[in-house]
Amino acid sequence: MAKKTVTVRQTGSPIRREASQRATLVGLGLNKIGRTRTLEDTPSVRGMIRKVAHMVEVVEE
Repeated sequence: MAKKTVTVRQTGSPIRREASQRATLVGLGLNKIGRTRTLEDTPSVRGMIRKVAHMVEVVEE
C-alpha cells in the first residue's frame, strides 16, 4: 500500500517572521515563494504545515 502524501506550496515570504517559522519552512524543504514539495502525510508534517499555514497552501491532487 502506498503511503499517503501531501503536496505543499510556499505562497508567502519568511521576511519579518520569527526565526522558528523560517526554520519550519526549511524543514519542510521550502525556502522560496512558489516552491512545491511532496511530503509524507504524518502528524509531525501536518503540525509543521499548521505552524506556517499563513505562508503555505496544501495543493489538492
